[in-house]
Amino acid sequence: MSLSYKKRIAIRFMLATAIIIAVVFTTVYFIVQQTVYQNLDNDLSFEANKHITEIAITDTNVHFLNKDEWEENEHREVQVNPVFIQITDASGQLMDKSPNLKENQLSFKSFDRYKGHFNAVLNNRTIRQIQIPVKKEGKIRAFIIAAMSLDSTLMVLKNLQFTLLILFPIILIVLFFISSFLAGRSIMPVVSVINTTNQITKNNLNERVELPENKDILFDLSSSINNLLDRIESAINREKQFTSDASHELRTPLSVLRGTLEVLIRKQRTQEEYENKIQFSLIEIDRMSKIIDQLLEIARFDNHDNSNSTTSISLISLINQILVRKNLSLVKKNIKVDFDLNDFDDTIKVNGFYANLIFENIIDNAIKYSNDNSEIKIELLIKDNEVVCKVTDFGIGIKQVDLEFVFNPFFRSDSLNHKQIKGSGLGLSIAKKSAKAIKSDLTISSQYGKGTEVTINFKEILRVY
Repeated sequence: MSLSYKKRIAIRFMLATAIIIAVVFTTVYFIVQQTVYQNLDNDLSFEANKHITEIAITDTNVHFLNKDEWEENEHREVQVNPVFIQITDASGQLMDKSPNLKENQLSFKSFDRYKGHFNAVLNNRTIRQIQIPVKKEGKIRAFIIAAMSLDSTLMVLKNLQFTLLILFPIILIVLFFISSFLAGRSIMPVVSVINTTNQITKNNLNERVELPENKDILFDLSSSINNLLDRIESAINREKQFTSDASHELRTPLSVLRGTLEVLIRKQRTQEEYENKIQFSLIEIDRMSKIIDQLLEIARFDNHDNSNSTTSISLISLINQILVRKNLSLVKKNIKVDFDLNDFDDTIKVNGFYANLIFENIIDNAIKYSNDNSEIKIELLIKDNEVVCKVTDFGIGIKQVDLEFVFNPFFRSDSLNHKQIKGSGLGLSIAKKSAKAIKSDLTISSQYGKGTEVTINFKEILRVY
């Protein structure tokens, strides 16, 4: 039979409590039994020792004194729990007894077992006895045996036993229902988690588990599930964004390629026309390849891919390598580069993988958006134990209203007025995420029509001697 989680908790709690209650009840019973017997034994000892002073010892006999008066008192008084007294010799032969024993006789134990208290039977009724020696001149002359009925004591113990046995299952049954109720209340946050997660689908990821008031393990569970949902939602949103961006950006060059090829096959062309169209198509293919590479770079950042991120390189060498690669573009626009080192230490190294992505895109943008016959200034300095690099161009600049959006993928400021400048709007987004990956800051300030300054603060550097 399959039980619910709530009932399993209740049963386990009930079983644990049942063991505790059984131990407690057993302990209580034996304590009460011991206490009752101890009180009865104390009374018996008192009666036995009291009657020792009321016996006469002769050379041939041991008997009670004032036995007639003792018998008369028994007739006048109603004894609820009478005391039976008996005197025997060392061999157990009866020498004298109290009048209330009548024709009955108390049990006698042999010499080596006479000490202590013990149970016996008198007239088919259980009694408690004590047997102590009577000595004269250091010799045992007789034994005095005192006895009292155990009926009331056994009745108390029997009633206690019956009460405990009846209470035990009743307590367990009541405890089971109380435990079930409390378990149900305790797992309500879990039920809330289940209900909330059942409502969540791929198209409805904004639901979150309500956090309990108490910061316990259920609070940690709810927080962990909410964090998991945040990561899932972020991953799905990145997937949607990547798919949307890729389809949007690749659709245009594909349409251009299709249009170019359709025009090309409509009629016979000259070799020069074929070459021009093919060259134009190759440019568009290169453009698509660059867009795909940039999209993959962004996806790598979103997926926290840190491959090749542990290599380091001298910052000066890295910038020089990029300038060498961009030399053709610099010469084409007749742009001069002012590389101001400010006595910068060439032993300072940075993360080669991410720093290359940062400067590749920043310097590429500086060249693209600079005017012909202008200048680009690159400045390196150390400030407050941080490496600061500034890349400044004196080109078209960025409108102030667009500065807050320049790091968004595919955003291009005032792109309609600069159609001649090719780009996908992904460079600054890649640079920003690269800086974040190595815990650096990348900021942009610009004046429209005058130029743009990009500042990179490297917080984690490696100095090699």
